[in-house]
Amino acid sequence: MTQPQLIDLSHTVEDGLITYKGLPAPIICDYLSREASRKVYAEGTEFHIGKIEMVSNTGTYLDSPFHRFADGKDLSDLALEQLAQLDVVLIHVPPDNGRIIDESWFAGLDVKGKAVLVHTGWARHWKTDQYFEGHPYLTEAAAQTLKAAGAVLVGIDTYNIDDITDGRRPVHTVLLGADILIVEHMCNMEAIPDDRPLRFYAVPVKVKAFGTFPVRAFVAVDGI
Repeated sequence: MTQPQLIDLSHTVEDGLITYKGLPAPIICDYLSREASRKVYAEGTEFHIGKIEMVSNTGTYLDSPFHRFADGKDLSDLALEQLAQLDVVLIHVPPDNGRIIDESWFAGLDVKGKAVLVHTGWARHWKTDQYFEGHPYLTEAAAQTLKAAGAVLVGIDTYNIDDITDGRRPVHTVLLGADILIVEHMCNMEAIPDDRPLRFYAVPVKVKAFGTFPVRAFVAVDGI
């Protein structure tokens, strides 16, 4: 068997990046520059120590239950089995479907213990004004279907898994309330093959009392 192919599904976090309208962009700078470090180390030796200030909802990120519920599991409570080596069910939702992704897309699928990745192609609007307006989203009934079927994680390549005009955020509420993790702002999902076994990985930093954090999301395509 050959080594698995790894396909990156994450946006790059960079200084000034706006991920979610109304939230501040990250500030990425030097804490210790290479030039300054030369005064600290032996001649010919230098290091860089960077500094980043950002909100947790930056780039491609994972939501844990604590993001929605004060008594929910935070990032430090998550088991690696929820975050890595997850079998994948890949759903392709074409642009002509419109904005609403309802329960019919998931009815009858075997998603128990798996990551469900919803590819809409919305990531093509990343870094444009269009990205923030009119994105596809799951319905509450779709979330209930995934919950009942035993999904472990749901990922999507849009601005939000919910309709942001609904202040109840029903998809976040249903999924996170059932300890089903969410990954938003994914990309490059068109590169995932449909005919090969897949494993999904999205592991955040292990932070206490934090509900959301960027991840390097990717799939491993099994070699043959």
